[in-house]
Amino acid sequence: MRNRSWIVAAVATAGVVLGATLYAHELETGHADVDVAAPKASKVPEVSKVPKVSAPERCVGTRPVGGLPTRDDNSPMYRLAGHIDALAAGGYAAVYTGLSVNDRTQTLDVWRIPSTRFDADVCGAALKGVTVRLHDSDVSRKSLDKLSDRIGDDMKRWDGTFRMREVGVNERGFVRVGVDDPDKAEPIIKKAYGAKNARYIKVEYVDQSSALSAPAG
Repeated sequence: MRNRSWIVAAVATAGVVLGATLYAHELETGHADVDVAAPKASKVPEVSKVPKVSAPERCVGTRPVGGLPTRDDNSPMYRLAGHIDALAAGGYAAVYTGLSVNDRTQTLDVWRIPSTRFDADVCGAALKGVTVRLHDSDVSRKSLDKLSDRIGDDMKRWDGTFRMREVGVNERGFVRVGVDDPDKAEPIIKKAYGAKNARYIKVEYVDQSSALSAPAG
């Protein structure tokens, strides 16, 4: 599986790949994005549950391969992935969470806040030979990028207690924080960014800092 994740090393700033271009439009969802205010705003209510909508769990592409512009990779799957990126950078910024592609099975997994319009546009664009699987989330990529940036700005904040080594957004809907001592770091990090944000933070052990990378499929 090749994941479209963004990881920032301790020696780098927590940059945003996709989030910098995203802007919110009013959509059918009433979802409240992740709180990114100062950590001391502690009495903010939890993110509201997002109601489920009728949507296919998967769809199989029927559109001709030439139906979408060529991207860096000329395959139908990567053409579709580029098209979904464009949708996310436009009117669907408030519902899009992330995606990953599987070269072996020609499957594209998409995480989004449930939206019948978004699902219809994605499945309507799916090219022959590509299977799309749609997964529910309750947070937008835009909000996760903000939270990731904020944590990345604190990369050196806890030096001497533990060492933060990587920060990046996972396409499934959380911010992954790589540290040298997860048992010590997790309660400190989650408390620092508040209960509302803690549900979107996953603290894991990382042996050493690494540059931007993506697991091979």
